[in-house]
Amino acid sequence: MEILKVQELSKHYGSGENMVKALDGVSFSVEKGEFIAIIGPSGSGKSTLLHIIGGVDRPTSGSVFMNGTDVYSQNDENLAIFRRRQVGLIYQFYNLIPVLNVVENITLPVLLDSREVNSQRLEELISVLGLKGREEHLPNQLSGGQQQRVSIGRALMNSPSVVLADEPTGNLDSKSSQEILSLLKMSNEKYGQTLIIITHDESIALQADRIIAIEDGRITRDEVIRK
Repeated sequence: MEILKVQELSKHYGSGENMVKALDGVSFSVEKGEFIAIIGPSGSGKSTLLHIIGGVDRPTSGSVFMNGTDVYSQNDENLAIFRRRQVGLIYQFYNLIPVLNVVENITLPVLLDSREVNSQRLEELISVLGLKGREEHLPNQLSGGQQQRVSIGRALMNSPSVVLADEPTGNLDSKSSQEILSLLKMSNEKYGQTLIIITHDESIALQADRIIAIEDGRITRDEVIRK
């Protein structure tokens, strides 16, 4: 079942001779439960693509459909609701709130949505993420790997349609990187979570179901690795 469709997506900055085409007519679709790696050199447009898919940045032209909904036909208020409910974002530098503890950071998207926290799901995530006993810890009391686990928990808490991870292991050592990748793969397999990861790491990309390569704002390769 198709969960995401990106259609002729373009993003331009500046105008005239100074125009930069961060994305230039990108199109692809994603099936529910797929694990996709997006690769490409710095400045290729892959982070821009991820942010537009996630409702963070509007495109210059083109469309993004998630679960059949045209994401950018919505006003800003509905777009904010879409981000909280349909998308789980994981960043390289965690983006945790420093004055909130582990539980508060994980449940933040639910609370911002004025909804009741699913305590069973919260307990399961804390256990699966190896954060038992650290529920009351603030981010500065955690290692980098632990902070990234919290950001994964936050991304999964709302059971989003798609989890988007922008270089999620880029700030971690090799051991922590492998642990984080294993957790993301687990969420993909256990929860049937659709997962799109941006990475420079070929070893990570090769563990995906499919690799999409981007260069100069265009898709240069779209290859199924495994079914």
